[in-house]
Amino acid sequence: MKKNQIILITSSLLLFFSCVEKNSVKFNHTGSHGRSSSTGWEYNNPRNGGFEDNWNNKFQEQATGPGLLFIEGGSFTMGRVEEDVMYEWNNVPRTVSVSSFYMDETEVSNIDYLEYLYWLKRVYSKPDEGEDWIYEKALPDTLVWRDRLGYNEPYVNNYLRYPAYHNYPVVGVSWVQATNYCKWRTDRVNEQILIDACILTEDVINRTEDQAFSTEAYLLNPDGLFDPTDENYHINPPKDLSGWARDEKNKVRTVRRHDGLLLPPYRLPTEAEWEFAALGYIGNTQEENTSNRKLYPWNGSSLRNGHKKHQGEIMANFKKGRGDNMGVAGSLNDQADITTTVRSYWPNDYGLYNMAGNVSEWVMDVYRAEIEQTSTADHRKFRGNVYETTKLEDNIPMIDSLGRIITEEVNVEDNIYRRNYKKSDNINYLDGDIESQMGIDWNNYLEETMEADTSSVAIDKWNSTKYGQSKGQNRSKYKDNTRTGNSNEMYAYGEASLITDRTRVFKGGSWKDRAYWLNPGSRRFLDEDQATDAIGFRCVMDRLGSQTSTQKQNQRGKTDFGRKGKKGKK
Repeated sequence: MKKNQIILITSSLLLFFSCVEKNSVKFNHTGSHGRSSSTGWEYNNPRNGGFEDNWNNKFQEQATGPGLLFIEGGSFTMGRVEEDVMYEWNNVPRTVSVSSFYMDETEVSNIDYLEYLYWLKRVYSKPDEGEDWIYEKALPDTLVWRDRLGYNEPYVNNYLRYPAYHNYPVVGVSWVQATNYCKWRTDRVNEQILIDACILTEDVINRTEDQAFSTEAYLLNPDGLFDPTDENYHINPPKDLSGWARDEKNKVRTVRRHDGLLLPPYRLPTEAEWEFAALGYIGNTQEENTSNRKLYPWNGSSLRNGHKKHQGEIMANFKKGRGDNMGVAGSLNDQADITTTVRSYWPNDYGLYNMAGNVSEWVMDVYRAEIEQTSTADHRKFRGNVYETTKLEDNIPMIDSLGRIITEEVNVEDNIYRRNYKKSDNINYLDGDIESQMGIDWNNYLEETMEADTSSVAIDKWNSTKYGQSKGQNRSKYKDNTRTGNSNEMYAYGEASLITDRTRVFKGGSWKDRAYWLNPGSRRFLDEDQATDAIGFRCVMDRLGSQTSTQKQNQRGKTDFGRKGKKGKK
């Protein structure tokens, strides 16, 4: 009996001093000591409900994803600022602000894309005869190399797969294919993050297509993709992750968005982001002053290196003149007759390679001529918003054959009281047409439709693009709905406009362009399902949180063009 009394007294004293210690903690507005600044409740404590907060003791800043460089944002003059020899003036100068983001150091290379193709072929088997094959739809169009008056069959047969071209930029990829690659890359990167954190098993080779990891599907239904009864599925995480990797009952749980472990999606850059990153003014600024305005991604108006160590060397891969793709034997000026390796020449002040020349690059934006200051957007400028929401069935998110969340366009009825938007498709908003010029009142705003821009316009050759489907439009680009027609019919005079809601912008010059197109302000357009031998792409990722970075590898400055660095010629 005395022993039990002693134990009871001892427990009471421990509880008392524990309470005294907790009550003596001084709180501030930052939630110090792992406690809430508004309630005083302890974070990550299963006994009080287990509200989890990773910010106080673990999260510092967003990690840099594989292949990416940090691009510190800011304001700049977007558009052409020199003579427009084409007399188009479809990109008038205007000041805009770009948020910080991450961008691929190089263009996506053939070896990068081959990894993507290999994964698709391994995971997704061919469906029943007559249906489209996911792998086949992702294949680049190697026939883009053909020239009716040129012998390019070696490129048709070898450019994508022969080892000599592995580090060359992938071409023959449409805007749609590039966008799908970004989605795939997002899922593979986040899947590897969860594997490294011991949340998922590394053995993924035997997973079938219905078990393929999707970031969004995982976050909405983390236990629905894999069997939670599998003994290898839940593995105790390392100690440094145990604070956020356990649930209210102190059991290992799946990762959630507020843990800050998973990265945002990879995607194509907006036109403003691409142009801002290509100019690389970070090396030309002191405080808030820009010392020299750039014509190219490097300083000066010359296309040759001015540094005494590399005096006269060409700064980018482009076409110097008619019939001159690389100079003369013994003194090849850019050492490349077509494309060259993605780490060739000198990077700009952000550390990005080939932001002028080699290949032009897809961006997210739908093309509209910027001929006047019609847009009110001067922050994170982008044209192409189609707002969507998760499609539910019995209040459960629907998942497609790729394991990804199925979405649907938002409707006006659900947004009747919203002031910033009402309908889903905002591609044509204030695009300079008659409807846009009538005013911005809600009635005229809701009258703007995409019908005039997409009527009689074919979609992609696989008849799978979602835009226009709800309007019952002809989804084939061929008259007889087969795949044996003339693809140029989509641009037939008098039947359809060249500029549609599927016309996408591509930026920068390529190996077959003159110097005029090397200026980051230049812009051209092509249908989102078309491809050429001179258009590639690179991915970007949003920066969440602070617009500046404390990570040393993210700090950039002026490039020394006297250092050859990773010029990486053939």
